[in-house]
Amino acid sequence: MNQPIVYLVGAGPGDYGLISLKAIECIKQADTIVYDRLADDRLLDQARPNVELIYVGKASSDHTMRQEDINQLLVDKAKENKIVVRLKGGDPFVFGRGGEEALTLLANGIPFEVVPGITSAISVPAYAGIPVTHRGIATSFAVITGHEDPTKGESGMKWDKLATAVDTLVFLMGVENLPHITAKLVEYGRPADTPAAVIRWGTKPEQEVLVTTVGTAAGDVAARGLKPPAIFIVGQVVTLRDKLAWFDNKPLFGKKVLVTRAREQASILTDGLAKLGADCMEAPAIKIVPPASYEPLDAAIACLQEYDWLIFTSVNGVEHFFARMAAAGLDTRAIKAKVAAIGSPTAARLKGYGIVADIIPAEFRAEGVIEALKPHITPSMKVLIPRALVARDILPEKLTELGACVNVAPAYRTVTGDTDGQELAAALAAGSIDLVTFTSSSTVTNLLALLGQDGARLVAKAKVACIGPITAETCLTHGIKPDIIAEEYTIKGLIEAITTLYGIG
Repeated sequence: MNQPIVYLVGAGPGDYGLISLKAIECIKQADTIVYDRLADDRLLDQARPNVELIYVGKASSDHTMRQEDINQLLVDKAKENKIVVRLKGGDPFVFGRGGEEALTLLANGIPFEVVPGITSAISVPAYAGIPVTHRGIATSFAVITGHEDPTKGESGMKWDKLATAVDTLVFLMGVENLPHITAKLVEYGRPADTPAAVIRWGTKPEQEVLVTTVGTAAGDVAARGLKPPAIFIVGQVVTLRDKLAWFDNKPLFGKKVLVTRAREQASILTDGLAKLGADCMEAPAIKIVPPASYEPLDAAIACLQEYDWLIFTSVNGVEHFFARMAAAGLDTRAIKAKVAAIGSPTAARLKGYGIVADIIPAEFRAEGVIEALKPHITPSMKVLIPRALVARDILPEKLTELGACVNVAPAYRTVTGDTDGQELAAALAAGSIDLVTFTSSSTVTNLLALLGQDGARLVAKAKVACIGPITAETCLTHGIKPDIIAEEYTIKGLIEAITTLYGIG
């Protein structure tokens, strides 16, 4: 039985990568995660499959759960002998009310630990190219709440000292009170022309930066319609943004990209595009599941020594094949056949199992495999192809024409993903998605199934990138014209094609 404990964990300012190793360790072992709206959803993917997730998110003037109830929830879950993670945006003790939660836990005899997070007070300005201190410009900075406890009788702010005593002022959660904040700063001596900036959704692909001054900030924010979450930074350091801006200068910054790949594999494409600044929306159109029966594959593995060639057409085929080998109590020593792999990712996954492919065709599709295999196939050779239940038949057909005895054994199947089709259709209809990526024919057909009868028209509102000509043909069959087709039929090739599409590189 678990020893109950509550971890008060800082999730950082928004960028998925800005979280500590210790925080990830806590998430992985948690029985219950109590999280707010500023914690990136991908952090929850690190949790165990059976974890209990409780959302208690707070937006300005819109609280899903009162703080007192959150405090009690942590106590109640710990008393169920659970390991509880309270996942909070930023740092638990920097205006995160983590101290209140800790005191409640202490009063109830619940052990707790605090896992600090990177506060938005320094990280958000940094992502905007604004250092909170800089030699010769600012030697001090202060972090100030943008809204005080509304139950207090009078303000605890010492505006007469705060306004001019510190070089850089960082107000968290202060957008709605900006007229009051800027008026007080000017009243107590901060020049109205002091450089300032408002940064919304800092460190995330949606980041917006408004450079202004103390005197004009409130009006500029109202005119631009900036809403929380945002920080307000005041000081001469803001002038450095012109030279130091880096995050929103990335080549794909501001582009919303739809990733339709299976959830288990989407991260590779998402990570590659995110490094270029893209805002990736993962909406898996397909899900990889076992075939209705493993019997044909298991039977082939049982007589594996009879085969002359093993042909793997995808990473999924490799994974499921070796999983069934393990289930049969076998390892790579049972493979006597020569091995061919379509695509460098497939070959790389084979290497992970200690198998170096004998043939990796220059062209990463079935036609390329056939050309590469022609000199090596003789009549009566036995060929095993562990692949998807539904796939193109050209490879086994052509090998049969060469005289080979071909066994196509279903290793997995693709089904429609669990993405919310209506939500996705609304995003496409609104024009908020710039680019749709397709990594296989099944991602095309299944996305259209999710979107309904108007799917092709909705997809056409965005640009379309395909991993190769076969996927592109499927798009055309359904009335979707691809804007670009990768020359190398891999995720790396697709990313390169996307950068070309936007005139980068």
